[in-house]
Amino acid sequence: MKNRPKNEVYIIGEIGQNHNGSVDLAKLLIDMIARKIEEDDFNLVLKGMNAVKLTKRDLNEELSPSEMKKPYTGRNSFGKTYGEHREFLELTDEQHFEIYKHAKSYNLDFVETLCAKGCLSILKLFTPDYLKVASRDLTNLPLLSALAETKIPIIISTGMAGKKELDDALETITRYHDDISILHCVSEYPTHPENVNYNTIPYLLENYGQFTIGYSDHTIGISAPVIAAAMGARVIEKHITLDRRMRGSDQAGSLGPDGVNRMIRDLRLLEMGLGNKDLFIEPGVESAKNKLERSVAVKRDIRLGEEIEEKDLFLISPGNGYKWRDRDNVIGKKAKVDIPSGEIIQKEMIE
Repeated sequence: MKNRPKNEVYIIGEIGQNHNGSVDLAKLLIDMIARKIEEDDFNLVLKGMNAVKLTKRDLNEELSPSEMKKPYTGRNSFGKTYGEHREFLELTDEQHFEIYKHAKSYNLDFVETLCAKGCLSILKLFTPDYLKVASRDLTNLPLLSALAETKIPIIISTGMAGKKELDDALETITRYHDDISILHCVSEYPTHPENVNYNTIPYLLENYGQFTIGYSDHTIGISAPVIAAAMGARVIEKHITLDRRMRGSDQAGSLGPDGVNRMIRDLRLLEMGLGNKDLFIEPGVESAKNKLERSVAVKRDIRLGEEIEEKDLFLISPGNGYKWRDRDNVIGKKAKVDIPSGEIIQKEMIE
């Protein structure tokens, strides 16, 4: 994700297969994430998500025939066998294109997770802004080569990877281009708080800083994405749904409408507040500084012509006079006017 503003957090709403095989449901999810968020306390209108992501599978390259024929009858099943379940959830290339056009009507970027070489057929209809590599496919080096050969920017997740697996993937992709984003990820659904390991983010920034570093989240709630962004992640990916009670294996671990709004709000406010790596006085603080800081004042009445000693001084608000560090500009000076006890010494009051 080259040439993006330094502190911008690029937020991806992952539909994955939460559309439950319905184009209309996918469009409603896009409607939800494209909305701007109002922050009434500061009269702000905050940008929604940057991108939406779908997943495309080629069922001929998904599982072995025996696995596809296995019974699949749980609450989240959409078919009697796992193969029927997967077939029900799979959208055609044309349906992906229809959803892509809907996203583009909101000026959203469109990300596709392509799980097999056969899925590259969608490129005959449209070009996604980014291709995503699922954690399980980070070691699928033939797929990585095929995706990288398109020269479309690539996002990879490290949910099942150590350093060796990541390095092998990067070596494969960089033979073609280096527009790569690496997302720290833990492929545990939901991810237990003890297993998140936020410190992987600074590790990736230190060791793979030539790439964009981000975080793909599978925890419950919204705190993890915000913490990850505060630690330097500049891409955040989170599963979204219209209702966490809906049928589907990813729904319960996704964010519903209220959670989406709160996560976007908190990430955008964080983005605004990151600022610069420096210590300085914000212009908006000046009035409070002048009102609340303390200035050098006198403990007793000082008469015209009387010399001021350190024992005569103490500090009191407001902060519009001499600071304690400047007391040498006062000590030993003679008063040009009478200075009542408790008053702050101003420059025109002394010689």
